Amino acid sequence: MTTQLLAGKICAITGGVTGIGRAIALEYIGQGARVAVNHFGDAKSGTQFQSMLSEAAESKSSNVTEIRDRLIEVPGDISQQETGVRLVQAAVEKWGRLDVFVSNAGVCEFSEFLDISKTLFDQTVSINLSGSFYATQAAARQMATQQPSGGSIIGISSISALVGGGRQAHYTPTKAGVLSLMQSAACALGRHGIRCNALLPGTIRTQLNEEDLADDEKRRYMEGRIPLGRTGVPADLAGPAVFLASGLSGYVTGAQLLVDGGLFVNLQ
Repeated sequence: MTTQLLAGKICAITGGVTGIGRAIALEYIGQGARVAVNHFGDAKSGTQFQSMLSEAAESKSSNVTEIRDRLIEVPGDISQQETGVRLVQAAVEKWGRLDVFVSNAGVCEFSEFLDISKTLFDQTVSINLSGSFYATQAAARQMATQQPSGGSIIGISSISALVGGGRQAHYTPTKAGVLSLMQSAACALGRHGIRCNALLPGTIRTQLNEEDLADDEKRRYMEGRIPLGRTGVPADLAGPAVFLASGLSGYVTGAQLLVDGGLFVNLQ
């Protein structure tokens, strides 16, 4: 029988029905965890959650009714402080505690620097950085007071935290902020047994960049810069996220893990 690395763990993930968040949630389910996922709350997100239930049930050779006891949804705008609080509360009310929290929700609308509007800048900061702070704080408050205390918090940052982007001047500061948030939280929360780490994806094919990567010339250029020779897919983040959530990383905190196919070390 294959060992499940997250057996019995209670997890919560923001932005959990698409892209990287979805891939992590499904892998957590496969590794034995129970998972509460946040999504924006519109009809499209609700449909995506229903398809997640079906996918999880199929992968576990189970049925949707059984999976509903291990995968729940909490709609809401993550830029609002109360959404993170409700996500944590839902997990605790359902399963009794919170062991793992993944701050994943984010947006990225490419724009030329001189064209970035206040509306676009403020929205990007409020979702990517303010939302991450509020939700992380809510998770940490729960982990610090529960018995036994402790847990793992994972912030989904980006390679963009380390390099600039001509059409991402509103986005890269938020991802640098998430990385810094995890580092500071690691310092602040270690005494409670809470580990805080960041995953830094490289070029991952998600709904955020599908239009950009639809350009064959641009895609080939990107692939040519990546030592592993391909752009990433959301599932590439799932294994590293399991590692940081599990006891295998019990002495890892304040760390940043690039998941980029080697892109960063090959940038010139």
